[in-house]
Amino acid sequence: MKIIHIAMQAFTVVIFVYIAAVILSYSIMFVLAFWTLRKERSLDRRELDERFVDAFLSKPVSILVPAYNEETGVIATVHSLLNLDYPQTELLVIDDGSKDGTADVVISQFDMEKADKPADLQLATKAVKEIYRSRIHPNLWLIRKENGGKGDALNVGINFAKYSYFCTIDGDSILDEKSLLRVMKPIIMSDGKVIAAGGNVRIVNGMDVEYGAVSSVKLSGRPFVVMQIVEYLRAFLMGRIALSRYNLVLIISGAFSVFSKKPVIRAGGYNTTTIGEDMEMVVKLQRLLKEEKLGGRIEFVADPVCWTEAPQTMSVLRKQRRRWHQGLLESLWAHRKMAFNPKYGAVGMISVPYFWLIECLGPIIELAGYVYVIAAFFMGGIYYEYSVALMLLLVLYGTVFSMGAVLLESWSLGTFPKIRDVFRMMALTLTEVVWYRPLTLIWRVEGLIRSLFRISSWGDMERVGATGTKGAGK
Repeated sequence: MKIIHIAMQAFTVVIFVYIAAVILSYSIMFVLAFWTLRKERSLDRRELDERFVDAFLSKPVSILVPAYNEETGVIATVHSLLNLDYPQTELLVIDDGSKDGTADVVISQFDMEKADKPADLQLATKAVKEIYRSRIHPNLWLIRKENGGKGDALNVGINFAKYSYFCTIDGDSILDEKSLLRVMKPIIMSDGKVIAAGGNVRIVNGMDVEYGAVSSVKLSGRPFVVMQIVEYLRAFLMGRIALSRYNLVLIISGAFSVFSKKPVIRAGGYNTTTIGEDMEMVVKLQRLLKEEKLGGRIEFVADPVCWTEAPQTMSVLRKQRRRWHQGLLESLWAHRKMAFNPKYGAVGMISVPYFWLIECLGPIIELAGYVYVIAAFFMGGIYYEYSVALMLLLVLYGTVFSMGAVLLESWSLGTFPKIRDVFRMMALTLTEVVWYRPLTLIWRVEGLIRSLFRISSWGDMERVGATGTKGAGK
């Protein structure tokens, strides 16, 4: 019994110190995000868009859409990209050996014919089978290739991209009309010193979509989807804004990011063997910047919005979360020499350790905390008091910051203008610590275990399409 008592006391210290460290980290991020958004809230975004039009003309963009079994949503995605308010773009849909009718619906909908396209084959990829060009939209291309994964599809897109900057968009995502203008703004304003920028990602489930544009913003009726919306707000509006402020970003979403092509090729392009190719690319770029002392930056931009489809069932959400966490561990392990290494500046001393201790290993400690709460509750005595205190800390960690992220979004960006939607999200966050948080922790630990046993599986996600989607072809 004495050994159990000592072990419980030791674990009590560990879990309380960990939760306190997480709360402190999130508090700092929240304050930094608040000040950043407060400053941007006073700006006239339309005036800024118009001010840089001439500069945008000098920075044309190749838009890359890797697509694998995206028959349901790819047409809406292409429509949204064709409607972008940007001076000069080309659009490349890269069909990564889809087993459904992804390529067929694109060819049919946009009246495509076989064509040739010049390429600079600097990155090794799977074989390209066919290239098509739209008769209706001459800047729209379809590249059919052998299946090699998303990273390989993006490398093919880079080889065929005509312009010096490329934007990556998932095959089930939709951009607002001004999104590309706004995500390119840091690159324009920095005169190229910003080599990559990521935009904000929101969940489209439950929205009305017409010809590639969100026509009506509505909150989904599914609790699983609403909790994912809250998670996205917490991750993007708090974490990434704060890290971006000091050039500490290690993740910008692969669903919507812009890169300078030259440093990406210099870094070897996208990794085709890892699950989390988007994070892997950003970490490689941060490493390149520090090792070659290039002095560049990677930024997150809160205003431009990309709408993407989220899982609507528990089984699909489980596959997604364990895949994400597996990709996180793989990227951190591949670049483990950066951790606590002053050679990599603040990225090595702050950002990489944060992702190791809080994001990667955190689920193990936090899940153990839930087990501790249950065990201590039944042990009685002082352990009962510990369990109550720990539960309150978990509520503070999970619920308060989630509610804060919802309020921050409503105050600064106002994507969800209806008060009842805001209150519904806030009410649901009160239950997060009881059901949603423990589930995601279990799935993330599964991802760690799968990574340790080298179980690599992307996991298919069933696409259902946005509510009221129009213009998707027949």
